[in-house]
Amino acid sequence: SVEEKYLDWNFTYYVLKSSENNLINQQQKGGIPAVSKKQVEEFYIPVPPLPVQQEIVRILDNFTELIAELTAELTARKKQYEYYRDLLLTFGDGVEFVELNEVLDYEQPTKYIVKSTNYDDSYTIPVLTAGQSFVLGYTNEDFGIYKASPDSPVIIFDDFTTSFHWVDFNFKVKSSAMKMLRSKDNEIASLRFLFHLMKNINYIPVDHSRQWIGKYSKFRIPLPPLPVQQEIVRILDNFTELTAELTAELTARRKQYEYYRDLLLTFGDEVEWIKLGEIADFRNGKGHEKVISEDGKFIVVNSKFISTNGQVVKFTNQQISPLYIDDILIVMSDLPNGKALAKCFIVDENNRYTLNQRIGALRVKNKNVVDTKFLYYFLNRNRQLLKYDNGVDQTNLKKNEILSVNIPIIPLKEQKRIVAILDRFDALCNDLTSGIPAEIEARQKQYEYYRDKLLSFKEVTG
Repeated sequence: SVEEKYLDWNFTYYVLKSSENNLINQQQKGGIPAVSKKQVEEFYIPVPPLPVQQEIVRILDNFTELIAELTAELTARKKQYEYYRDLLLTFGDGVEFVELNEVLDYEQPTKYIVKSTNYDDSYTIPVLTAGQSFVLGYTNEDFGIYKASPDSPVIIFDDFTTSFHWVDFNFKVKSSAMKMLRSKDNEIASLRFLFHLMKNINYIPVDHSRQWIGKYSKFRIPLPPLPVQQEIVRILDNFTELTAELTAELTARRKQYEYYRDLLLTFGDEVEWIKLGEIADFRNGKGHEKVISEDGKFIVVNSKFISTNGQVVKFTNQQISPLYIDDILIVMSDLPNGKALAKCFIVDENNRYTLNQRIGALRVKNKNVVDTKFLYYFLNRNRQLLKYDNGVDQTNLKKNEILSVNIPIIPLKEQKRIVAILDRFDALCNDLTSGIPAEIEARQKQYEYYRDKLLSFKEVTG
């Protein structure tokens, strides 16, 4: 037997649990299904370093506990939602409808605009945008601060895109392209109710012009009695709170994944190192800007596609630079301190993708020496490439810089073992069809479903 200093028995449990099908396939045929003692004793299991085993056990234990907690929580929530949904959607002859400008005041952001964009995480005042980025950075400016708090919140509204955020802390802003929105009378209209309700407004601006005064503020919204608003807010906030908890959990899991991924992919002088150019061929992509088509059959692989894990997609009908299964794609250009530089994507299907410019494509020369997926994991956001980001200028990786990356050459069997472990954790952290991302997406869809139901009213007539 292997001494305990080499093998964590909880790790062994998880390995055996994941190998149940293999053991079942070895069961004796005929009579009562059974696996022999000899078959169990001769079953091979991987034995990574003990710290790696313990980290794997810790993460899997957390996921197991999370699943149990979520199952119990969601069962209770479902019963609660069904009860309140039926209660809140019973309004008799309907409710009053008003324009947003009748219940919301706005303030211009001019006096809250930050003077310097020299942000630093050591500073305390966040600089906000109403767009997707939300927090742009932190400033040390102690003047012109918008005073918000949990007791005195505000909605910041992008006057051009109509994107908006809930804010309950002090802040400054980046530009004048927003409005600060507050309820005119909290005894009549709950700001939080209006926030959820605005999410129910399906409107996308078609021109680049200010939206609040001329268009958005004129949308008519239902205004049920304040106690009903508060109950709807409580239910919808429960959804958003659960999503926030899952998002925080996902962030923590990703940090753990990155930690132990780095641990698995850290090698010293005990292994052979060779240049990437010796084991892989390289080519660059080509421009597709003039051939983008919404109904195209090919996905244009650009930096946004890779950095969002395939969530932001452009299409074309012209496969200008074809890609093939097992091509490793790498982002070569990014803004200072960006999150896309050197991020990688591995092609999973022929005749599906076309390579855009400033994205490099690598193809392993000899798969008996280097496993493609192992190389993908090793190159993804590799520090040997991130060092070219000086934090000031846009980074443009050169072909020779990429092909000069040092690659560890370890036994192919060990490469595949590392890939199998990383694949499992990558799915838990990033796969939208499984793990926490799938749970977050399901909760978001559930929130939107109930938000639509709860905020659907008949307008009072007569």
